Amino acid sequence: MNKNIDPYAALRFREFNIFLLVRFAMVFAWSMQFIVIEWQVYSLTKDPLSLGIIGLMEVIPAVSMALFAGHIVDQKEKRNLLVKCIFGFSVISFGLFVLSWPSMDTRLETKTILYGIYALVFLGGFVRAFLGPTIFSLIALIVPKRIYPNAATWSSSTWQLGSVLGPALAGFSISIIGVHWSMCVIFGFSVLALVSLFQISKKPILNPKIGEPIFQSLREGIHFVFSNKAVFGALTLDMVAVLFGGAVALLPVFAQDILHVGSEGFGILRAAPAVGASITMLGSTRFPLHKNAGKKLLWAIFGFGICIIVFGLSTYFWLSVMALFISGAVDGISMIIRQTILQLKTPDNMRGRVASVNSMFVGSSNELGAFESGLTAKLMGTVTAVVFGGSMTLLTVGITAFSSPTFRKLDLQKDVEEHETEE
Repeated sequence: MNKNIDPYAALRFREFNIFLLVRFAMVFAWSMQFIVIEWQVYSLTKDPLSLGIIGLMEVIPAVSMALFAGHIVDQKEKRNLLVKCIFGFSVISFGLFVLSWPSMDTRLETKTILYGIYALVFLGGFVRAFLGPTIFSLIALIVPKRIYPNAATWSSSTWQLGSVLGPALAGFSISIIGVHWSMCVIFGFSVLALVSLFQISKKPILNPKIGEPIFQSLREGIHFVFSNKAVFGALTLDMVAVLFGGAVALLPVFAQDILHVGSEGFGILRAAPAVGASITMLGSTRFPLHKNAGKKLLWAIFGFGICIIVFGLSTYFWLSVMALFISGAVDGISMIIRQTILQLKTPDNMRGRVASVNSMFVGSSNELGAFESGLTAKLMGTVTAVVFGGSMTLLTVGITAFSSPTFRKLDLQKDVEEHETEE
C-alpha cells in the first residue's frame, strides 16, 4: 500500500473537475431554491406546518419513484440521464420564476400561488428520485476504484460548498433583489450545470443484466442493502437521526419570530451547518476517517443531537449560529463515512439501485424530517419540537451503540487498502 496520501488524487482527472462544477451548480441552485421557497411560503401563510408541507410534497414522489429510478439508472447511460434530470430541474425553476412574478399577487389568489409552489415542488421530487442515483453512479465511471474514497470526499465537500453558498446567497438575495429575481439566479445556475455537463463524455453501461425484469432487479438491490450490515446500519442510523434531529425546516420561524434577525440572519443560520461540514470535509482529504469508522459515526451523530438541543434552547443569535456550525461539522463526518461505505461496498452494476435505497433512507428523511418538525412545532411549540428531535437523536445513538457491537467495531481501513492495491 502506498503510505503517501494524495489529497488531490481525484482532482487530477479532468472530467471529475467538470463533474464537481456540475454538482456544485446543481446543489447551489437546489438549496437556494428550497430556501427561497421556504421564505416565500412562510411569508404567505405564517404557519410552520406549511413549511413541513413543502418537504412532504417533495418526499412523496421521491420515495415512491426511488426504487424504479434506481433500476432505470442501472440500465441506462449515465451522462445523458443526468442531462435529462438537470433539464427537468431547469423547467421547474423557470416555472417558479414565473409564479413569483410581482404582478402575480394581483392576478392570482394567495392559495393559488401557494398550491402552484407545492405542485412544482412535487414535480421536483420526481427529478430528485433520478438525480441522486445518477450522480452516485457517474462518479464511479469517471475515476478509478483506487481513489473512490478521495473522490467521495471531494464530491461530498462540493455538495456542502453548494449548501453553504446557496442558502447564504438566498437570504441576502431575498433582501436585495427579492424572491422573483432570486429565482432567476437559480435558473441561471441550472443552465450552467446543463452546459458544463456536455464536457463529460458518455460512459459505458456496466450492468450485465440489461433488460432484466424490473421486479427481479429491485429485489436484488433491496436484498443487497438489507444483507450488508455496514451499509444497512449506516443508513438506518443516519435516517433516524436526520428524521428527528433536523431543525432546518423551522429556521424561518426562529429567524422571524424568536431570534428576530430577518432574511440576512436567516441566510446565516441556514448556511452555518454547511460551513461546518465543509471545513470537516476539506480536512478529511488529509486526515481520512476510515479507521474505527463505526465509533466515529456514532460519536458524530451523538454530537449532532447535542447541538440541535442547544440550538432549540438558545435565544442568542451567536449561540444559535455556533450550535448549527458544530452540528454541520459533526454531520460532515457522518456523511463522509456513509459515502465511503457506499462507494467501497457497492458493486458497479448495482450502484443506481443502492443509491436509490440510500435516497429513501437518508435523502428523503430530510423532507420527512421537515414535515415532522413542522407538525411537532404545530402541536407542541417550535422550541419544544426542536429539543424533542435532538433528544430522539441521542436515544437512537444509544440504542444502536448498545444493540449492535458489530457496527461499533466497523473499520474501513482494510477495504481502502484493497482498492489501493488494485490497478
